[in-house]
Amino acid sequence: MDFDWHGGVIKRNTVIDAHYRSTQNVRRFLFDQCGPAFKLDRDFMAWIRDGAVKTMGDVADEWMRRHHQASDA
Repeated sequence: MDFDWHGGVIKRNTVIDAHYRSTQNVRRFLFDQCGPAFKLDRDFMAWIRDGAVKTMGDVADEWMRRHHQASDA
């Protein structure tokens, strides 16, 4: 069964599937995980959809890694 990206309960172990959508529900989860500076950009969205198996926890961790590196530069 496909995950409901609009209304399902997203957890860190929720797997990104072929039907992933960048919904308000996803944005709320990532805002909660990453903080008020969170925002999506094209490069990051491409990384999410690159076909590699990943979870929403991986997505949050990668955003934090990229954001931290950008603030260190």
